[in-house]
Amino acid sequence: MAESTDPPPVRRPWSTPARVVLGVAGALLTGATGLFLAAVFLHVAPANSLSREYREQVDGLIYPEFEQNWKLFAPNPLQQNIAVDARVRTESPDGEARIHEWVGLTALDIAAIRGNPAPSHADQNLLRRAWDFYDGSHSAQDESATNPRGTLAEEYLKRIAVQRIGPSVDGRPVVAVELRVTSTTVAPPAWSEEAAPAAPKVRELPWWPVKAGDLRGLR
Repeated sequence: MAESTDPPPVRRPWSTPARVVLGVAGALLTGATGLFLAAVFLHVAPANSLSREYREQVDGLIYPEFEQNWKLFAPNPLQQNIAVDARVRTESPDGEARIHEWVGLTALDIAAIRGNPAPSHADQNLLRRAWDFYDGSHSAQDESATNPRGTLAEEYLKRIAVQRIGPSVDGRPVVAVELRVTSTTVAPPAWSEEAAPAAPKVRELPWWPVKAGDLRGLR
């Protein structure tokens, strides 16, 4: 068999600008990963002078998307159905205010999940986890704890509601939003001797003003 006379392929070397860009990108990615892992370590480690000094910055990075807890290993089965509704107050250019009807945010999520073989994580858990976050950082009278988590929970829940409803309704800009949460205890099975569940509990949160930052990224 005759040997091939084709010349060997020539490897094109990386240009100097390309190497600089790759090096900078790799350094930034490595640094960001290191900072994130350091923040997670400070969050889960016992309290120390460093974690206390940077507590606000660490909590701002971890909560609510990267919250650390044991629910994966010791799950607490849900015994209540939580339904979150929202309504908004709009204002016309001449200052006339109008309160609109309640919108079932949880009902919208359930409608998106039902019949969907691969529902999104946001439809399944975003609103539920946002409410858990708020409920865990506030009292029954909606008084927040004396740490940044309370304010962050309010802003997070409010922004979800505004995203779902939109920055305006009927051509009028949204100036405030109110949420209502209905907790219904799951009924026991027919063969159980447990007592019937109590009536659903309805909890209305205070009106929250909608600021320009809450509308960021919305059309």
